[in-house]
Amino acid sequence: MPQIRHLAIVSLNPEKLAKFYEEVFEMELLNSGNGAYYMSDGHITLALLPNKAEGKPSGLNHFGFKIEDADEIARRLEEHGMAPPAERPADRPYAETRATDPDGNNYDLSVHGYQKSETKFDRLAKERVLEKEPA
Repeated sequence: MPQIRHLAIVSLNPEKLAKFYEEVFEMELLNSGNGAYYMSDGHITLALLPNKAEGKPSGLNHFGFKIEDADEIARRLEEHGMAPPAERPADRPYAETRATDPDGNNYDLSVHGYQKSETKFDRLAKERVLEKEPA
């Protein structure tokens, strides 16, 4: 069963919010950069993202599922009349694709999971190294 493993909150002050979750809930800082902070309780990764859109409210932005089989999820989406998942930009960590539910809520899909920051560039580099290794 796919599992929710990621939530993202847009914040006017992600650094302050990260400190709050670290101090109050003992969440661990996994990664930070470009104004974003990625926290974890060991099960769920919480992305605290900078609110870059003037006038846009802060709050929940998207959530993410860890999945085993991307093709199977795409098939199920198609059965429900939904668009297939769109590939995320190659420099984005964690999720490989993004889709929306019938109400327009964004969610990310990740086969490799949310505990370790990994971009598509990282995955491609690993594949090239593995291809060069003798069998």
